Amino acid sequence: MRAVVYDRYGPPDVLRIEDTPVPAPGAKQVLVEVVATSVNLSDWEGLTGSPLYARIGGLRAPRRRVLGSDIAGRVAAVGDGVTRFRVGDEVYGDNLALMGGFAEYAVVPDAMLAHKPEGLTFAEASTLPQAGAIALTGTARIHSGQRVLVNGAGGGSGTFAIQLAALAGAHVTGVDNAGKLDYLRQLGADEVVDYRRTDFTRLEPFDVVLDLVAHRSLFAYRRALAPGGRYSCVGGAVPTLLGVGTIGAVLGLLTGRRMGVLAVRQGPAHFMPVAELCVAGDLRIRVDRTFTLDEVPQALAWVGEGRALGKVVVAPHGT
Repeated sequence: MRAVVYDRYGPPDVLRIEDTPVPAPGAKQVLVEVVATSVNLSDWEGLTGSPLYARIGGLRAPRRRVLGSDIAGRVAAVGDGVTRFRVGDEVYGDNLALMGGFAEYAVVPDAMLAHKPEGLTFAEASTLPQAGAIALTGTARIHSGQRVLVNGAGGGSGTFAIQLAALAGAHVTGVDNAGKLDYLRQLGADEVVDYRRTDFTRLEPFDVVLDLVAHRSLFAYRRALAPGGRYSCVGGAVPTLLGVGTIGAVLGLLTGRRMGVLAVRQGPAHFMPVAELCVAGDLRIRVDRTFTLDEVPQALAWVGEGRALGKVVVAPHGT
């Protein structure tokens, strides 16, 4: 099979196409013929080895040679003990532990897979596992009347979070670059902010801040919170994440403004509710661009450089 592999951290040009054996599923594993894999910021981090947490399990060289975790496709074979899936089933899921989505076939633990809803294409389904789970977790306790801000709102998780917060009845502000702001309004954002022009931490304070690109100081983020407010971040600079998880937690106890790193769980229970809302028409999925296997370097760069509006998808067998 054709797969996009890499053996050292670096820019997109360290990637190459290689013919590799089709993997065999082990116990409680499923072999999936990949139809679509969406690109996450975690793929870019895994490629570059930065921030440092991206090197967990592989400090000097990548632990997995093939990136790509959010997979949608058809079951090609099942391992021992698999009872929920049969050959030919259409499935999707988050394969963060094993990766392998930027290839024609990938092995996935059966617990990480769900049956693809008939109302979604493979490309649409592939956008949901990681981004949907992050958005759902980050907006879980939002309620009507709250002032909510999503930073990095134009990416996959952000576009879902904007819509979920709006569905909950919150007053929603989306922060991203100017080219994405009109679309954020279409998704339900009441206000939009171009981060290059306006410092959102100096606006009227918010009840909830969901930060998908954390790079600022703790004190700036604390300033952005109203009394009793909550700041959660997912990804970003290591010093910021460490600070939020330690000093930020203490500041929260002292000031009543809670700060923490969002704990996102994996598995179908955490992305299927988002899929159901998409099928019902309550949430919109935006596939910004679709790339082939040969174009994976460009796809990763498009996401890593912050140019994607919504999600980017790789189709190993072509569109």
